Amino acid sequence: MKCGLEIHVQLDTNSKLFCDCRTNYQDAAPNSNICFVCLNQPGAKPYPPNKEALDGAIKIALMLACKISPDVTFFQRKHYDYPDLSSGYQRTSIPIGFEGDLNGVRIREVHLEEDPGQYKPDLGLVDFNRSGISLIEIVTEPDMTSPEEARIFLRELIRVLEYSGSARGEGTMRADVNISLEGGKRAEIKNINSIKGAYKALQFEMVRQKNLLKRGIEIKQETRAFLESQMITVPMRLKEEAEDYRYIPDPDLPPMIAEEERVEHIREEMPEPAHIKTDRFVEQYNIKKDDARVLTSELELANAFEEVARQVDPQFAAQWMRDELKRILSYNKISFKESGITTPQIVEFLEMLHDKRITTKAGQRIIEKLPHSSKTPSQIAEELGLIGVVEEDVVQKAVKQSIQENPEAVSDYYQGKKKALNYLMGQVMRITRGKADPGETCKLLEEELRK
Repeated sequence: MKCGLEIHVQLDTNSKLFCDCRTNYQDAAPNSNICFVCLNQPGAKPYPPNKEALDGAIKIALMLACKISPDVTFFQRKHYDYPDLSSGYQRTSIPIGFEGDLNGVRIREVHLEEDPGQYKPDLGLVDFNRSGISLIEIVTEPDMTSPEEARIFLRELIRVLEYSGSARGEGTMRADVNISLEGGKRAEIKNINSIKGAYKALQFEMVRQKNLLKRGIEIKQETRAFLESQMITVPMRLKEEAEDYRYIPDPDLPPMIAEEERVEHIREEMPEPAHIKTDRFVEQYNIKKDDARVLTSELELANAFEEVARQVDPQFAAQWMRDELKRILSYNKISFKESGITTPQIVEFLEMLHDKRITTKAGQRIIEKLPHSSKTPSQIAEELGLIGVVEEDVVQKAVKQSIQENPEAVSDYYQGKKKALNYLMGQVMRITRGKADPGETCKLLEEELRK
């Protein structure tokens, strides 16, 4: 299997690419964020391209290790007839960046184009609020050889886009997937709007093409649609070639040059890409690759980890931030930025654990209270009565009490049921109000049960 992707994502700008209309189309009434320019009315000329969008495209291209074209860049008209395109053509730039790379997948080119409107074929309605919003298109080489590789690539790409601060992320993503099997022609699956959708479409299409080849049926070079409700692809039309779009330079827009000084300024100001930050975390802080990948899943979390790692052992910090902190964020369905948790809170919390002022179990309860809280971990621990670790003789008494009060669990333990030990552990924690050290408690329980 060979797979290449064309990914379109909206850039995060306040105004459209060629006019001053707002881009908050999801919150606006249908056909309210429009003007003569983005409706392409006769005599209405486009404004010069949105500078914020151009800079965003350059930044993303640089973060994907692309070369920036030193030549004149201009917009072309890509002609096709569809109800959501009032002009009958889409303005798209020639490549701004080229020959990039993201984790071994080559980036062929990065360029800008305008978003079309939203067409609802079942109702025969078009909303042009989206028409003219800046899109970045990222085209890869056919370097992916399985649906899983494509899914991993898209996840990494979304992380790069989110780090850039210039794109709107997976929610506005639309991907065209090109797939072929050895011995067959290429099919393009259009307008897939999620990473999961791309993965499922590739799985289906791979099996479909494989079955056709087995039966000796020629695979057509065609464009197909993905029906997400059924997780299948269906034919749309024969595949267009570049000539079918009748590209011509747009005479209403001026040519542009990405000046070297401007490119270097963007390069200096842009954040470190997520995939590069992940590798640096592994090398600099000597943590596992999986831990580093989780910690760099969002820029604010990665920055917080680096601040914490200056004051606390990085491996200890990585373990708690990767496991328990991410558990709480996932449970509450919030990002680290939305949680309101501060670096000083994390540092104090980890120091309390390290100095054994609280137990691991107590730490799990405390961290659950941190999102959206202005209280320190010490204050939360005091309120919950979790400060302190009980002495060994107190734990020993609790162990004996737990065994005496739960003969069924003891019997299950002797029969080889591992869950019984966890239950007895929980009873010790209940008796000691979570102040017993879990590791020490487990040892004492096993010793007592062996007697």
